[in-house]
Amino acid sequence: MVARHDQTTDPQLLESLLQARRGTAFFARKLNELSDADLDGPSLLPGWSRRHVTAHIGYNARAIARLIEWAATGVETPMYASTEVRDHEINFGATLPPIALRHLFDHSAVHLNVEWRDLPADAWHHKVKTAQGRTVPAEETVWMRTREVWTHAVDLDNGATFSNIPVPVLARLLQDITSAWATRGTDAGLLIKVTDQQPQMAFGDTGADAPVVIAGPLAGVVRWATGRGTHAVTATQDGAALGTVPAAPKWI
Repeated sequence: MVARHDQTTDPQLLESLLQARRGTAFFARKLNELSDADLDGPSLLPGWSRRHVTAHIGYNARAIARLIEWAATGVETPMYASTEVRDHEINFGATLPPIALRHLFDHSAVHLNVEWRDLPADAWHHKVKTAQGRTVPAEETVWMRTREVWTHAVDLDNGATFSNIPVPVLARLLQDITSAWATRGTDAGLLIKVTDQQPQMAFGDTGADAPVVIAGPLAGVVRWATGRGTHAVTATQDGAALGTVPAAPKWI
């Protein structure tokens, strides 16, 4: 039997799909390293256990698959009926027996992958709506999933770090976050510098006279920007070190 392949031939989209699939495989590896008892332990997200993170990733795959079905059929199928439904789903999923929780992750990931694979090339440009109400082409769902699986693999608190995330994913994530800050105006007086990339990357209020400068390697800066700690980053103003690194503005 001839193997089935992605219907799209767009090289950029295929590369994006590869990053999403690699992220899913990485999350799966970190999840599989955890015992059933370990699932009850805390994640890096306040108030969420590893069970919550796993349930979220499983239901997120189902939600994104609904958007791909929308793109394929033209029949509007929202990610979630409401924010309350989404939250209830995650909280319910966190109570599942370990084997059911693991199956939720596995089966939902396979389902989403099949939906992506079978989507006709021209349908990737069809418009769908995210849970935040943004209208985007279906191809945006690949980044939406990529961001989730890589970041939440770290949140499982099982040895994964932001240094494990590919540089292109980190760079786009930082661009997303800082763009959100700029839209809200919450980056005023804040300049972010990435010191381990060439050319050097800078985000935030680049025109400020005396900004607070957050600097560090890309992985460390993204970790800080997502609200997950200040390790490996520094904060200065007018060349003088600040006593503490300020918390990043709200992202989502």
